[in-house]
Amino acid sequence: MSEFKTANVEVRMPSRMGFEKVAMSTASSVAKLMGFRDERIEDLKTAVAEACINAIEHGNRLNEKLSVGVVLSASADSLEVKVIDDGKGLKTPPGKVIKPDIDRKMHGEEDPRGMGMFLIQALVDEAEWVTGSEGKSSYVRLVIRLDKDAE
Repeated sequence: MSEFKTANVEVRMPSRMGFEKVAMSTASSVAKLMGFRDERIEDLKTAVAEACINAIEHGNRLNEKLSVGVVLSASADSLEVKVIDDGKGLKTPPGKVIKPDIDRKMHGEEDPRGMGMFLIQALVDEAEWVTGSEGKSSYVRLVIRLDKDAE
């Protein structure tokens, strides 16, 4: 495969559940063009879907008048994905994310939801949540690196 050149792709979608699949497909297509292994593409798709669902549900509070932006920036060795919403940011700082107790969740002792941030951090090489200041959007920035030795 020839050396991949940098590329930027932007998607804007309504704050409506189901549209996270558009972002997943777009991220998957870009990652395939870059030469990512199938397992890493699946990790990326899950992380992007979780980030988009959080932006739709928590950032934009399901307000369909607001949109979610997804910006993919591909370089020779990594793919950066920013998922942008109009929310005020996180209540819980990402460094304070508690590892979920799967057994407790399965037995109904904990809310079955609330695993998105933990999952995102586990699936990508970098995850950063940026809180918007006055009049500015919030976003999550994901980076997944191309493992050239695994080909």
